Amino acid sequence: MFLGEYKLKFTGKGRVILPKKMRDEITGREVVLSRGFEECIFGYDLKSWKIEAEKQFEISNTEERGRTLRRYMFSASVPVELDAQGRFVIPSALLTYAKVGREIVIIGAGDHFEIWNNKLWEKYLKEMEGVYGRVS
Repeated sequence: MFLGEYKLKFTGKGRVILPKKMRDEITGREVVLSRGFEECIFGYDLKSWKIEAEKQFEISNTEERGRTLRRYMFSASVPVELDAQGRFVIPSALLTYAKVGREIVIIGAGDHFEIWNNKLWEKYLKEMEGVYGRVS
């Protein structure tokens, strides 16, 4: 299970290091990166990716919602390989989508991890604190 919050910076050549605790959750050295929601990037180990992908096929392709979700999810998904130190390169299209700069936050989200622009993550947390403050 992917847990925790890690503030990181890109290493040389646009690479980022996946924290060791998260690497320990991955079998093999490949992850799938995908456009997430709220302007973040989702990252899945292959097993979790297959489970998530199968969920998309439960909605018929004849339904607009099914087509829309598949297009959103699969069109921007790409497998990437981790090197021996756990470094990987995030494709430029995903970096642009997530407005990622030099400083990022990688968070655990249970069955996947998320890569956020540091400032967008802080803003999102404040918004959620406001929502949960009103609910509790």
